[in-house]
Amino acid sequence: MRQTGSTLLAGLFAALLATGQAAAQTCSARGDFNDSHFHLTNYAQEGLTGAQLLALMGDRVPRAMLSGLPLQQQWSYRSTGDFAPDYYLETDADLYYYSFTDAHIAMTYRALSPGQQARLDPMITGFNPADMYAADHVRRVLTTFPGVFTGLGEFSVHKEFVSPKIAGDPPSLTDPALDRLLDFAGEVGLVTVLHNDIVMPFTPPENERAYLDELKAELAEHPNTTIIWAHMGLGRIVAPPTQWLAFLEDLLTDPRTANVYFDISWDEAAKYLLRDQRLLNGVADLMNRHPDRFLFGTDTAAPRSAERYYSLYNSYQPLWRRLTPAVSANVRLCNYQRLFDTARTRVRAWERANV
Repeated sequence: MRQTGSTLLAGLFAALLATGQAAAQTCSARGDFNDSHFHLTNYAQEGLTGAQLLALMGDRVPRAMLSGLPLQQQWSYRSTGDFAPDYYLETDADLYYYSFTDAHIAMTYRALSPGQQARLDPMITGFNPADMYAADHVRRVLTTFPGVFTGLGEFSVHKEFVSPKIAGDPPSLTDPALDRLLDFAGEVGLVTVLHNDIVMPFTPPENERAYLDELKAELAEHPNTTIIWAHMGLGRIVAPPTQWLAFLEDLLTDPRTANVYFDISWDEAAKYLLRDQRLLNGVADLMNRHPDRFLFGTDTAAPRSAERYYSLYNSYQPLWRRLTPAVSANVRLCNYQRLFDTARTRVRAWERANV
């Protein structure tokens, strides 16, 4: 199944996006950043309360997306004995999809005051993107918890270490289940955070487009869906391919992927930029020329200290210095406000019409 869309829906999306772009010009630049990529829980589904998160955010982070983790790490006694793993690299046991995460996020959000809720954008993650029923799960969550959710994700298709550990069929960029999910996200207006490695780990240069061509085709098939590509495709051992900057430029300039945005989260992805001046300068140049397409997020999972939560923002100081003040404000604050405010408006309208 592929996206067909409708003239009316496309017009509504364009109008809302234009409104958001105008708002970005007057975006409040107070605070250090809005967090476009945050996980309240870890892979054992343990984490922070809403109050603890807001205390971490303080005055420095006006808003944050509120995401659980879609995967639970199995605690296999045969594998780790009495050691209870809370990260996927700590055991050979399987990962499995954990749908209760969405109810947990919803109840955490509902326990907060309206003023506190206004600072958070809850996300639906408890679905298997290889399951044709994934879109039905999302619909069910929206109708069970109206007024709560703003988006989908972060969820993964191809992810180093993680994908091979997931019990059952792995997700695929060419799976109709993913099309059905992204179609529905576009219909509702859910902003979608997608993780897909830009290349396979240790890929030789001649095979560097193996994932990229499939990814670009999939992104272009869903023009009414606002998609944030997590970590610009990088990972722990997924290093920037030789043509990485050119790949990003292609996605940024092709009108068929104008619906795609890029988050610069995760310290394991940022390390490549921070130790390579050419890459750092190249990404800063892309941001200065495409100031509406990048967002900052921490990608921390249940951080227990302010030091951990703010470490990536602090590490990115060399990047912030390479951006104009207006572009820096866009990447750190305004693009989040524009995209997530537009999503809130669209999702609440869908709920009024369908719930």
